[in-house]
Amino acid sequence: MYKKNTVFRLVQFQLALAFLLSSCVKDRDRGPAGEYERGVFIINEGSFNNSNGEISYYNKTTQSVTNKLFETVNKRPLGGDVVQSMSVIDNTGYIVCNNSNKIEVVNASTFESLGVIENLALPRYMIALNGKGYVSEWVSFSSNGRVAVIDLTSNTVLKTIEVGKLPEQLAIIDNKIYVANSGENFLSVINLSTETFEKNITVADAPSDFRIDSNVKLWVLCGGKKVYDNNPPDYIDEIASTAGSLVRLNPATQAVELTLAFASISSPEDLQINGQRSRLYYSYAGAVYTHDITSTTLSATPLIRRSFYGLGLDPVDDILYGAEASFSSDGKVIRFNTATGAPLDSINVTIGPNGFVFR
Repeated sequence: MYKKNTVFRLVQFQLALAFLLSSCVKDRDRGPAGEYERGVFIINEGSFNNSNGEISYYNKTTQSVTNKLFETVNKRPLGGDVVQSMSVIDNTGYIVCNNSNKIEVVNASTFESLGVIENLALPRYMIALNGKGYVSEWVSFSSNGRVAVIDLTSNTVLKTIEVGKLPEQLAIIDNKIYVANSGENFLSVINLSTETFEKNITVADAPSDFRIDSNVKLWVLCGGKKVYDNNPPDYIDEIASTAGSLVRLNPATQAVELTLAFASISSPEDLQINGQRSRLYYSYAGAVYTHDITSTTLSATPLIRRSFYGLGLDPVDDILYGAEASFSSDGKVIRFNTATGAPLDSINVTIGPNGFVFR
């Protein structure tokens, strides 16, 4: 149930911290109410079955970080067993706790608790439109997943819509929700007018991440299918497995316009896009690469030669955030210049950083 594409098994990653930067920012206990209106929320997944996931807040002006933000403000633990993701919608924050089967709701400016959304089954990601939230739920590792429809006034689940296996990110375009089913080779399309399943669109194996570019084209990052052999255990059968792909879909026609296959079966992950929505960023084979939306080939030259558990791209400052995670000790976030790939500074966070929300 970790952020990575653990389709057939749970793996607890421990990524070694390869170097220390002298410009690490210092922790502080807490800030005044309303402080969290401008900055970066850092999602710390926590270790599986330990309910120690949390949120950190990075103040870009003072270059300081507040760790365990939810507990600091609310005087109680978040109870986050795998904090999968976070969304901010109309100044309300929704913290998706995957293995806790809940979403904690907070005021995004003060981080004070506003309630809890329950009755979920392995929730993953959330988007919203017109007062309703839509949450992807795995439900289980073997059955079809679903999208929960949530009334954001009462924080209650109104209905669920069945999709494919292991649904991940969602995107809304032209009153339709596109759902990336990471256990399949297709996207599910939901009609928002009727809130019903409409169709599947075949893309490539294990779609997981979405980004919408300046031409309103939907880019889909597909991790590829991994087939494991038991001799030895956890050995990847390279012949039976498939490589990942970067796919461009035209939502106006719902047709795949471009499929760019990766060279190896290493899974590409963490698709990001810049503020101009003209350049994509992703992790692949232990490095970070970029892709201009006009290009019809994948770059062979990485921007950053190192591996991260999560990526984030500040759409205003155009600074790339890379998460280095451990699940037995605190993690670290390193910030990079996107023009040169040079490191700028680092941020000490808590266990298992996996993602970012920029305000």
